[in-house]
Amino acid sequence: QLQLVESGGGLVQPGGSLTLSCAASGFTLGYYAIGWFRQAPGKEREGVACINGSGGGTDYADSVKGRFTSSRDNAKRTLYLQIHSLKPEGPAVYYCAKRPAPLPGWGSYDCWGQGTQVTVSL
Repeated sequence: QLQLVESGGGLVQPGGSLTLSCAASGFTLGYYAIGWFRQAPGKEREGVACINGSGGGTDYADSVKGRFTSSRDNAKRTLYLQIHSLKPEGPAVYYCAKRPAPLPGWGSYDCWGQGTQVTVSL
């Protein structure tokens, strides 16, 4: 059974850092790109980062470039999203998702985790 499970969310102060994890099971992780998305209450879900199957290529949304870093350890079957300089944007749920292709992109994701909430507040 294909499964993605995010963890690492929580409450963090503005300007702080956080590392989210995404544990993958049920498929050969290295064959597929993985994306990270976030959704705030009342807003559309947006892609923030994606990484190719081997981990050698990444892409980021303009709004997070320089602050977010996506990485993966296929041997551990885990993806990571390092978030720095968090802005006081209120709560958002972060999701990881599997793309049915090894190359990164912002569309056509076919398996999603349940999400982990990140709240940036004093």
